[in-house]
Amino acid sequence: MSVFRRMRDITVANLNEKLEQSQDPVKLIDQFLYTTREEISEAERLYQQYANHTKQLQHQVDQATSMRNKREEQALLALKAGEDNLAKLALQEKIIYEEKLEQYGGLLEQSRQSLFELEQQLGELRMEYQSVYSKRQYYAARMETLRLQQRMNQRAGTYGGGDIPKMFGRLEDRLTDWELEAKSLRDLRRMGQEYAVQAGETVATVLERELAKLKEKLNKDGKE
Repeated sequence: MSVFRRMRDITVANLNEKLEQSQDPVKLIDQFLYTTREEISEAERLYQQYANHTKQLQHQVDQATSMRNKREEQALLALKAGEDNLAKLALQEKIIYEEKLEQYGGLLEQSRQSLFELEQQLGELRMEYQSVYSKRQYYAARMETLRLQQRMNQRAGTYGGGDIPKMFGRLEDRLTDWELEAKSLRDLRRMGQEYAVQAGETVATVLERELAKLKEKLNKDGKE
């Protein structure tokens, strides 16, 4: 496992541990995404540098291969022409280019391997970023749902929605009391009217009785 991979494993492990303790997981995830974006940008710059370096090495290898082949052909032509000294000079340069080819070939292979590993790391970073970003959207939606639910609960508590039946129950009691009071007053007025009528009838009876007595007295006086 590369050092890069071990470092990323440690980073993700730290994220998981912090998420379990965080009161604001979305903020923590955003910090992780920011750090990952920075790492992706750095890896992309490094990849581009490696790609340019690999291209330069390839150019050196191609040039060394071409010159080696060319010097070998020149050595053959010199031998055919009987020019042994020229052939030796050409072969000496051929050997130099073969050494160069071996040296640059090794560097090229190493650079290609590093470029391949870096490309894999970039792919892992981008995939990891997308995965965490997707989780971030999900948890952000859950946090927003929770926030709205809390606001709804606070609103319900403020306006006392749960006490509406009690409120109307108290109103019913008050209306009933007022109706009873009104009925009581009505009954009292009716009783007063009846009493007045009875009182009036009693007075009339007394007057009639007194009038009858006076008439009887007058009759007696007239006879005497």
